[in-house]
Amino acid sequence: MSAEMRNFEIFEVSEPVSQTIPFVYSSPHSGRIYPPDFIAQSRLQGIAIRRSEDHYVDELFSAASVLGAPLLLANFPRAYIDVNREPYELDPRMFDGVLPPYANINSLRVAGGLGTIPRIVAENMEIYARRVPVEDALNRIETIYKPYHATLRRLIARTHVKFGFGVLVDCHSMPGNIRIAGSNMRPDFILGDRYGTSASADLSRAAMQILDELGFNAVRNKPYAGGFITEHYGRPSRGLHALQIEVNRSLYVDETTLEKRSDFGAVAAAITLFMKRMAEHVESYAGDPALAAE
Repeated sequence: MSAEMRNFEIFEVSEPVSQTIPFVYSSPHSGRIYPPDFIAQSRLQGIAIRRSEDHYVDELFSAASVLGAPLLLANFPRAYIDVNREPYELDPRMFDGVLPPYANINSLRVAGGLGTIPRIVAENMEIYARRVPVEDALNRIETIYKPYHATLRRLIARTHVKFGFGVLVDCHSMPGNIRIAGSNMRPDFILGDRYGTSASADLSRAAMQILDELGFNAVRNKPYAGGFITEHYGRPSRGLHALQIEVNRSLYVDETTLEKRSDFGAVAAAITLFMKRMAEHVESYAGDPALAAE
């Protein structure tokens, strides 16, 4: 870890006084503390380097702990390291030195510049002015990526032991210009369950219905079905369910200035109500073996 990174907590867990619902929330892309040594490596400055953030998603879902669930949130930025990837999705063209033989250099995400150490931010803007030392990349994985996932695993395991099952909700935002293929529909939310493999069908249907009842346009899996976190931790057959939720940024933030819109509080309140109703739905099925094992 760089000296600058030691000056702040790389991530935090907002814990309830007592966990009363079988949910864990995570916000892996909302970090907005940029280490000076990283900025020195980058050709981007100011708002440009922040284009890949999930802006303020940690605040939108901050009521999780009040409702009785832990919220794991990143302080490090996604542009620095992306924990919603495999641990070693790395592009050899980015680095000085030889990557370890177990690095996944051929994934589609690496090809697109969005590996564990991203090459670009949104709109295909290159991050780095020069190659990054391999040792730097591997150090970020050891000191940030692995501790983040160790904490997430602990929260999920604790929840599973306490309640007999658990629901992970991985919280993200998406650009306001996203449209559904074949239509001009702009979704307010996209729910991802890896096409039914990371969560029970009942849970996904309930989430979609609640969003609809709250007056939002919601779609499922397209174009975002869920990333590494959803895929890796969702095991419905073992009573572990994982859903990814994407919030349309244009609902609550000015995407040019990154300032919160006047509707920010209303959107946060609606998301709080969504979380509350999801908890109530799961509680009503607490004795149903379909949640404990799909």
